[in-house]
Amino acid sequence: MPNLSGVGGTLRARAAVSVAVGMVVGAGLFRSPAVVAANVTTDAALFAAWILGGVLGVFGALCYAELASAFPSRGGDYHFLSRAYGTWAGFLFAWARFAVINTGSIALLGYVLGDYAQSIAPLGEFGPAYYAAAAILILTLINVRGRSSSLETQYTMTIILVGGVIAVGLVGVYIASRDIVPLLPGPVGGVSPANFGVAMVFVMLAYGGWTEVATLSAEMQDQRRGMLRALLASMGLVTGLYLLINWALWRGLGLAGLAGSTAPAADLLQVAFGAFASLPIVLVVAAAVITSINATIIVGARTTFAAAQDWPGLQRLGRWDSERGAPPAAIIAQSIVALALVGLGGWTRQGFATLVDYTAPVFWFFIAMSGVALIVLRRREEQVPRPYRVPLYPWLPLVFIGSSLFVLWSSLAYVQVGAVAGVIVLGLGGILGLFLKWKAAEKNG
Repeated sequence: MPNLSGVGGTLRARAAVSVAVGMVVGAGLFRSPAVVAANVTTDAALFAAWILGGVLGVFGALCYAELASAFPSRGGDYHFLSRAYGTWAGFLFAWARFAVINTGSIALLGYVLGDYAQSIAPLGEFGPAYYAAAAILILTLINVRGRSSSLETQYTMTIILVGGVIAVGLVGVYIASRDIVPLLPGPVGGVSPANFGVAMVFVMLAYGGWTEVATLSAEMQDQRRGMLRALLASMGLVTGLYLLINWALWRGLGLAGLAGSTAPAADLLQVAFGAFASLPIVLVVAAAVITSINATIIVGARTTFAAAQDWPGLQRLGRWDSERGAPPAAIIAQSIVALALVGLGGWTRQGFATLVDYTAPVFWFFIAMSGVALIVLRRREEQVPRPYRVPLYPWLPLVFIGSSLFVLWSSLAYVQVGAVAGVIVLGLGGILGLFLKWKAAEKNG
């Protein structure tokens, strides 16, 4: 994500759309469609899930736009939650970002790379885990030395990522024009128990970047109409891209074939052009994943660094190396956790899915809490100027909160190892927060 702080009111809607698309469209899109397909029983349900995800993404972005414009802060949710519920809630969110959300995202993105690399260069049963760990280690070393990606590089990789999505869509058009029979046509049947809620967990994972889109609101020239136009245009474009790639994968692999694939885009190219045709898309996925992991390492470590400065006892994580231009202790600590989570994914033999299970309940708990914070702060701090106000208040925020709680419930309904681990780690963070708060009170008192 490009850093727009300091630009202050100069961002046009068109520029915001280009940045927003880059923040929302993630490398996980090349893996999520298969898991979504494995949890629906009909073609219509597959596309309905992705359309619904786009609508809910717009609702969420509108809610975050009000929070970001009324209470602009680099801390984002950390600032909103602390303001609405107190410092302990802010610490719990910072802990979740460090131990669950960001680190889980780094690990699951590593598995996206690992699954695709394994499809062309197998390394045995634990090949995807080896590839994931190697990518995390290399990028950690680069960031510790202060060589973070430039803004221009992030833009370039976003273009490559979007280009890869469009390319997959064009392969679907080619398959349709040649009347190529799908790999495994028809309903999923016995591939996986149908559960639309579980499918929505993975759909919303792919749309998850809209939580960052709203932070652009303070930079808009026209903070009301410009933000609204940018949100609707960017989420509309993203939804269109997601429907395109899912249609292409469905057309070439069939619902059952898509559900059973670990590298669906690579499998699609093999269906269309033969065994060796998957290499280009694997290279695109690799470039996209590396960029996403690198960006997550950069943003996540800086969130940890900032939060550590607010809490006595965590000063080591709050040290900044001016020569390297990075917080090395925070980067290393974050990557150690991410590597442990790669190990968890390897142990369960389900890699990507396990790490989505790990991050989803915690992520959606805090998303729902941020939605409630909008209502709390509307009532408690009604005097604060709000350049942008969410339409249809309070009904639209309530729908957003309800949908977030539904995805949270869906991520916990079928008890999985990853979900249990994520909740336990969050609970440990709550205990740590209370301990640090007690130590600070003892020191001051």
